[in-house]
Amino acid sequence: MCSITALLNRNVPLDADRKSVLHASRCQQHRGPDWSGIREFPEAIVAHERLAIVDVLSGAQPLVDPDTGAVLAVNGEIYNHVNLKEGGTAGPCGDYPFQSGSDCEVILALYRKHGRDLVQHLSGMYAFVLFDPRDSTWIIARDPIGIIPLYYGTDGHGRIWVASEMKALIDNCDDVRVFPPGRVWSSSEAEPTAFYQREWMKGELPDHPYRPEELNDALTAAVRSHLMGDVPYGLLISGGLDSSVIAAIAMKLAENRVDDGEQSKAWWPRVHSFSIGLEGSPDLAAAQEVADAIGTVHHPLNFTIQEGLDALSEVIRHIETYDVTTIRASTPMYLMARKIKAMGIKMVLSGEGADELFGGYLYFHMAPDEREFHEETVRKVLGLHQYDCARANKSMMAWGIEARVPFLDREFIDYAMGLNPRAKMGGKGKIEKAVIRQAFEGYLPDHILNRQKEQFSDGVGYGWIDGLRDRAEAKVSDGEMERAAVRFPINPPATKEAYFYRTLFEEHFPTAAAAATVPGGKSVACSTEKALEWDERLQQTIDPSGRAVDGIHNDAY
Repeated sequence: MCSITALLNRNVPLDADRKSVLHASRCQQHRGPDWSGIREFPEAIVAHERLAIVDVLSGAQPLVDPDTGAVLAVNGEIYNHVNLKEGGTAGPCGDYPFQSGSDCEVILALYRKHGRDLVQHLSGMYAFVLFDPRDSTWIIARDPIGIIPLYYGTDGHGRIWVASEMKALIDNCDDVRVFPPGRVWSSSEAEPTAFYQREWMKGELPDHPYRPEELNDALTAAVRSHLMGDVPYGLLISGGLDSSVIAAIAMKLAENRVDDGEQSKAWWPRVHSFSIGLEGSPDLAAAQEVADAIGTVHHPLNFTIQEGLDALSEVIRHIETYDVTTIRASTPMYLMARKIKAMGIKMVLSGEGADELFGGYLYFHMAPDEREFHEETVRKVLGLHQYDCARANKSMMAWGIEARVPFLDREFIDYAMGLNPRAKMGGKGKIEKAVIRQAFEGYLPDHILNRQKEQFSDGVGYGWIDGLRDRAEAKVSDGEMERAAVRFPINPPATKEAYFYRTLFEEHFPTAAAAATVPGGKSVACSTEKALEWDERLQQTIDPSGRAVDGIHNDAY
């Protein structure tokens, strides 16, 4: 992971432009503490802050095509880079003269041969800017689901700014927008266009039959690809199903390096795992059991409610949201990341995405039929970039740690979303995500494999959410809540907790444009309006905690 910053369409070059781009880039230096780079042209400036994971010694950016001069800045990982380099002249990368072992350099090679269509060949998590000085053209793209954050805006001269985080743009742009995932934008186009379009998005119910061995093979392949790298890595284990399965698979693959086809022994033979919670939290106990079962060196990390409250303002500055669920979960993750950083770990695997792909949130038990169930999973998957992806990426990258999410591997997403939704449905005596549990029987202790869903912000200890509510109650008056829609006309907060977060967000990001980058604003047990129709209990609940909806948390099946 890294950060990128670019100033494009530089039709009005200013003497201060380089200084402004450098300042914007340094606002994101927490994302790339290992190296900085910048390239300036009359028509564009491209800057990069690097977190070195693959090819530590020679993969500094921006990368430059030695023949054409095309310049590339990338944030992310290209997991299929080895396969793309195969095939010689007839292969996807042609006869490109690679200058480094960087996984990202394949983008320059693909650009030579495929132009903007290069994105069709990439499997990974990424956001990039490519500038071609031969004709002053450029390409911007973001991965299919939006695992990697990306923002853009325009300044008073009509010039386009691009950055990994919003904080890098607010001093330069009159407007700031989220660059949508699965889109590519070239200088010849008026706006970003979709390149990631699948049948499962289009309304037809998928019908691929569920076979446990297929799911096992598909997820194992995703985890294997995500283990590439030249630095020590760790595993995040909450004690729930998703992170535990990812960790268990990783430990089965940990003996050898995946970078050379598993031909050599792993450089770091002991794998460390991490969990966090209040003292006595359910997640800490379950995570320790998982670690003991799979054989990691485990580090259970404690935090106090006061430590979490003290960090809130900084968390919101890094995560760039006022969404209640995201902030609740981001805070302990942010605190955990700092301690992981202190141990020298630069990359971790995490379990985000499974609940969206497989209908794992407890309210999915209320889905009336397979069509409603599938359509809700589609809405959740396509909205991940604003919620769990942003949380996992930004809370870890606040301390220069890359979070990889194998469930959101492009090939695995297509497999999971192509399954017949009836196979994925819970309810009527069937636990949520039963298909995952069945596919990985024997990988984990049975009571962990069949543990009921806990949202991360609940599992770290119920006292955490209660402490947040108490702080908000003390900070926000009834009168302020009555005037909430006047003070915050964009997404007015519905609870004192939401109001409190909104005031902290406003301290860092005071513009209306910044507020508009955050979706919704109303705290509900499920995040899409359509699902509210499933049961009146969902309509009556304005707290997003899974335990807040009567009859779901304890009696879901």
